[in-house]
Amino acid sequence: MTTTAPAGQRGGARVAVQRFGTFLSGMIMPNIPALIAWGILTALFIPVGPLPNESLASIVGPTIHYLLPILIAGTGGRMVYGTRGAVVGAFAVMGAIAGSDWLIAQFNAAQPEGSGELGQVHMFIGAMILGPLSAWVMQQLDKLWDGKVKAGFEMLVNMFSAGIVAFVMGLVGFYVVAPVVNWIMSVVGGAVGWLVETGLLPIASLLIEPAKVFFLNNAINHGVLTPLGTTEVAADGSSILFLLEANPGPGLGLLLAFSVFGVGAARATAPGAAIIQFLGGIHEVYFPYALMKPILIAALVLGGASGVATNMLLGTGLAGPAAPGSIFAVGAQALLVGGGNLVGVLLSVVIAAAVTFAVAAVILRASRKRDLEREAAGDDALGAAVAQTQANKGRPSEALSGLTAAGAAGAATATATDRTAPSDAHEPIHRIVFACDAGMGSSAMGASVLRSKFKKAGLEDVDVKNVAIANLDGGEDLIITHQDLTARARQRNPHATHVSVENFMNSPKYDDVVRLVAEANATD
Repeated sequence: MTTTAPAGQRGGARVAVQRFGTFLSGMIMPNIPALIAWGILTALFIPVGPLPNESLASIVGPTIHYLLPILIAGTGGRMVYGTRGAVVGAFAVMGAIAGSDWLIAQFNAAQPEGSGELGQVHMFIGAMILGPLSAWVMQQLDKLWDGKVKAGFEMLVNMFSAGIVAFVMGLVGFYVVAPVVNWIMSVVGGAVGWLVETGLLPIASLLIEPAKVFFLNNAINHGVLTPLGTTEVAADGSSILFLLEANPGPGLGLLLAFSVFGVGAARATAPGAAIIQFLGGIHEVYFPYALMKPILIAALVLGGASGVATNMLLGTGLAGPAAPGSIFAVGAQALLVGGGNLVGVLLSVVIAAAVTFAVAAVILRASRKRDLEREAAGDDALGAAVAQTQANKGRPSEALSGLTAAGAAGAATATATDRTAPSDAHEPIHRIVFACDAGMGSSAMGASVLRSKFKKAGLEDVDVKNVAIANLDGGEDLIITHQDLTARARQRNPHATHVSVENFMNSPKYDDVVRLVAEANATD
């Protein structure tokens, strides 16, 4: 059974950073397709690209400077307060964009002729501030007059109040957020630039690799590396910063070391975890293996630093963020920059994996005798590490829950299907949704597994999707969630059939779902 630590036992500061990083990720991840499209344009058509085209390159600047921040702010606003929040958040970030441009123009105008001028600051951070903040302000104001507006005036009040909030928050963006973000980007950009110039960028792995294991990396990746990386891509066509966190080599090397030199359940489950991590891009599956022996984090750091050093020496990078951190996503973003760049990036992945494997192998071999004794004594080291990883994450993980299940019994169990209303017993089921926190990762795998089962059963009229719980709209017929998230799903849609599972990737309950749907749709 998957366990999580009580809230009171978790580090308050760490949990706060995790939640902050998760929220940032929630704003960035849905807009990754737009970042990919922009990366393709940039990699191909800017002057340093393989197909320089001045007319098509004119799309690059407005996209990164206006469209992407507006999309991010709109997404953040929608997360807080739906469409109403998205609108005011999207407008507010325009104030920050214009304010930043005005400040930079004033600075450049005051510079002596011939001196270097400041370039544009792209308001990714401003968007991640103003989108949620503006939506929250709108939400609080709506609460003030909720139920107090006379009939017939609701639309008038709603429209004008949102317009006024958008106007005010635009001014806040112009006068407050813009100068703050300009300063932050100047300081952080200068620090990263210094690390690159001095050849010390690999030491960033000392922070990033341990942060990944404790789920603290999202704040660094989406709050700092993505904004800086996109700025570099606009100028150079690629950025090494996108590879600092996304390189799947260290995780692969660690899991391969466990596959060869591990013992018991850890050795049995490591090959499957390696496939999920390397091909699927779900890095969290290797975190429990590192926590089994925290000294293995040193292997991850050395492997990550080796990969960064390789990219620095070869001058390679990605055209956009690789999300999820799958070798396919990394390879696609590397290929956009050029064939030679792809070879360099793949070499950095291989070297990172090889270094991590070599160091981890030494550590595992040195403790092998002791590990075998503990295994014989019934010590469930992997189960304890999975539980610790769940506690570090601060919420359930379907990918992690599959590790202990695979090691112990080859499959997970699930709670019984629960129909929330007896009257639903004979209603047809056409819309099935896998719901989790982010709506990605292993829930997408679960949806794929169930689609395959429906196809084999000849059930072609069933739509199976995966979404975030926050995006459930009440129109779902059947919702499948991790057992710790079912209560939240019921709040979003109390009328649907709810199925709770411990493991999205390999639950025996899927066969029950197929039978249930077949019976429900037999008379449809």
